[in-house]
Amino acid sequence: MLIREMDAADFEQFWPAFRCIIQAQETYAFEPEMSREQAFTLWGELPLKTFVCVQDGTVLGSYYLKANAMGPGNHVCNCGYMVTPAARGKGVARAMCEHSQQVALEQGFSAMQFNSVVSTNDVAVKLWQKLGFEIIGTLPDAYRHKNKGLVDCYVMYKQLT
Repeated sequence: MLIREMDAADFEQFWPAFRCIIQAQETYAFEPEMSREQAFTLWGELPLKTFVCVQDGTVLGSYYLKANAMGPGNHVCNCGYMVTPAARGKGVARAMCEHSQQVALEQGFSAMQFNSVVSTNDVAVKLWQKLGFEIIGTLPDAYRHKNKGLVDCYVMYKQLT
């Protein structure tokens, strides 16, 4: 697997998976009917950096990195990760999270915060915990899960330095 900065062609390849993930309404609080252009702006242009995980020319996943806040809070970063359905369970999320922590340090961040990890996303919660993130808060009924109704979200945090 190779992780590199994303370009517009990478996003075109990733778009079907992105659309599938947001339309499932199980993990991301993004408008499920957003356009490809809106999605590219949100995922590929607004963050500080966006990466793809590629194997044999196929995009397996993507993540973005940005400051979680501005001014006096800009030393803490935030990331979002998506793995294509075909690549799940193959270590892509772990590889991207480990990569993102190194990039965060290189960019001068000293901590990483996930603002809203859907509590029913057991695979992600367990992986983030294995990688050293702690649940530091619970947001009650903060997510309208398509199948489970209102579920909690977690704020997860890790000191990088």
